[in-house]
Amino acid sequence: MTDFSKIEAFMLEKMSDSAHDCEHVYRVLNYALDIAGHESGADYDVLITACLLHDIARSEQFANPALDHAEAGAEMAESWLLSNGHTPEFAGRVGDCIRAHRFRSNAPPTSLEAKILFDADKIDVCGAMGIVRTIQYDAVIARPVYTLSPDGAVLDGTYDEAPSMMKEYKFKLEKIYDKFFTSRGAELAAERRHSAVAFYNAILSEAQSCYNNGKAAMRKIGLQIRR
Repeated sequence: MTDFSKIEAFMLEKMSDSAHDCEHVYRVLNYALDIAGHESGADYDVLITACLLHDIARSEQFANPALDHAEAGAEMAESWLLSNGHTPEFAGRVGDCIRAHRFRSNAPPTSLEAKILFDADKIDVCGAMGIVRTIQYDAVIARPVYTLSPDGAVLDGTYDEAPSMMKEYKFKLEKIYDKFFTSRGAELAAERRHSAVAFYNAILSEAQSCYNNGKAAMRKIGLQIRR
């Protein structure tokens, strides 16, 4: 049986400066366990370990925005697992899950555990709480996490300028991720999407109201508004 407390301690050490990412890890773990409970054959040792460690390189990405934190995290996790008595096969399976959670053309979710982690991560990131996190921790305007290329490939979105309001962030579960979901993942995604749509519209309305009120207030004191 895997010593999850030791793995959790390593995760908390690596993410000690990022409380919101730690919260995300536990939400992803909760979704993953729910999904796994409706699937047959999921390896819980691999799945839980991968969920706990999937974002351990996020803090390094803050210093180097171009860093592929999934690849870096997979390498870091594999090295740590090997040095703490786990087999190369186990470490490799965990690493594959971590790579797949940020889907790239060269690392789609293939194993059941990787697919479950991918589903759980996207359900959390694209739901209402994900929108809150993006607004709160990624500046005032949300930035898209993923987008589609003209030929339909999934691209990791890194932009110099944030899009107007949150339009490119809206409903990504529908537009990109549904085809990867397990049956339970799709069910959870539908639940999250319903709450995310309502929350998104409320936030959008509030943000637009504040923006318009701010412009009106500045006009009253004679300041020029720059768009």
